[in-house]
Amino acid sequence: MNQFMIDISLPAHPEEEFFALIPKQRAKINALMSDGTITSYTLSGDRTKLWVLVNAETETEVMDVLYSFPMLKFMRFEIHSLMFHQMVAFKFPAISLN
Repeated sequence: MNQFMIDISLPAHPEEEFFALIPKQRAKINALMSDGTITSYTLSGDRTKLWVLVNAETETEVMDVLYSFPMLKFMRFEIHSLMFHQMVAFKFPAISLN
């Protein structure tokens, strides 16, 4: 399985239709995260950029994921194939038997 980073630009002044699609977009992202297709979904502070980390075999599969996004018509994107993606893993504190 390969990893891809999708760099998405969103409109600076979105239309009402954009906001109406947010619940559908979130539901789709949650489903894709649940099945492991998307491992990271990040929105910039100014809400004009999204970064999405996708597990897929090919760039064509990544495009299929993007085409499933309800908000796609409001997005401009670039797909980047990654050599690796390193992040801090969540750790539980050590258990003390005392």
